[in-house]
Amino acid sequence: MPTASRTSARTARKRRNAAPGLFDVAPSRTTPIPTDWRKRCFSNPKAIIRLGTLFSGIGAIEHALQRLKLRHEIVFAGDIDSNCKKSYFANYRISEDRWHEDVTKFGAKRHARNLDLLVGGSPCQSFSMVGARRGLEDTRGTLFYDFARVIEESSPKVFVYENVQGLLTHDQGSTWRTILSVFESLGYRVYWHVLNSRDFGIPQNRQRLFVVGFRDKSVHFDFPGPIPLELSMQDFLEDYTESKFYLRSKGVKFVTSSKNRVKRYTQINGRVALCQKANQQFNWHGDFVFEPHVSDMDFDEFTFDVRTVEEKYYLSEAVRRYVLAGGTKTFKTSTETDLPVARPLLQSMHKMHRAGVDNYVTHAGRIRKLTPRECLRLMGFRDTFKIAVCDTQMYRQAGNSIVVDVLIALLRQMDITRFAR
Repeated sequence: MPTASRTSARTARKRRNAAPGLFDVAPSRTTPIPTDWRKRCFSNPKAIIRLGTLFSGIGAIEHALQRLKLRHEIVFAGDIDSNCKKSYFANYRISEDRWHEDVTKFGAKRHARNLDLLVGGSPCQSFSMVGARRGLEDTRGTLFYDFARVIEESSPKVFVYENVQGLLTHDQGSTWRTILSVFESLGYRVYWHVLNSRDFGIPQNRQRLFVVGFRDKSVHFDFPGPIPLELSMQDFLEDYTESKFYLRSKGVKFVTSSKNRVKRYTQINGRVALCQKANQQFNWHGDFVFEPHVSDMDFDEFTFDVRTVEEKYYLSEAVRRYVLAGGTKTFKTSTETDLPVARPLLQSMHKMHRAGVDNYVTHAGRIRKLTPRECLRLMGFRDTFKIAVCDTQMYRQAGNSIVVDVLIALLRQMDITRFAR
């Protein structure tokens, strides 16, 4: 596999054509290898992994270790969001003295050389002194500075940094160039790659940049390769949901509009979920589920499909009452719908509602948004994860998390237990 020290001519040409300055700092980048990381065994399964996390959220790496049944000790964790703290404390064993709420005030010197794994991801920010090559000082005033500072102070054996794919081209690549320079200046051998959760068993299109650093520079690392996607989003849905998750007329109109479906703002009954975001479901963006009314009729290619019919074609309740009123005392009309043979189609039907003249069909299906539990499942959290906050906060926390299954692949691929004792 080509690394920074041995780059092929073809790769070099690609780098020259990349964003300006993107590869001025040459990282040890590898391409995922095809070997199945799921079959890898841990060399020291009884080891206790000493873990530290920053911007901890709802603890994706902690849940990954739980799913792998690996022994671990949470040395420190923290998040500025008090609701994240509620979720974290409801699911993981940690004392108050090991939790920090403001990373800018958190000092990790007392944990020096006492950390096996550090995990986190900071918001993407540009740096005012990019290019000055003053190492860690170039990032002062940003949250990335605090992530790097904690690495310098605690000197973990391994760190995993996660961020959005756009970090690679942010500020014309200057931000990424500085980040790599800082990681290497701290004495780590660094590997990076963009990974999509759909390649690791989770039916969600979520591409994220992962940076893995090793204090021992002799460590060679290949990112885990993709595995076949055997499940669809429907496999992650709950059997029963509360009525509050079903959309009303305004929400259905927005979700089913052609504009939003074409631009991929919304999706109904998708096989692979759209990328979850912190503001998912608040503004009717993201994935939705259509639950058809089950009947004994035989379905064929002419069966009504809500994914192709916009809300504007539905009758409002007021118009429905008018159309199906049946007439007056002196005039009666047919109110039949769902006729086996349609009435003649008229040019005026686009603006007239006339019972007994126009054709109407009914459908008992409803559209609903994903539940918080379903969002957690699509981030790799098992149902053992306790929901300790309101729905609004749970949506935000799920959308901000790291996909657990991607972390599991990374932990297996590197054999995290060989760095523990």
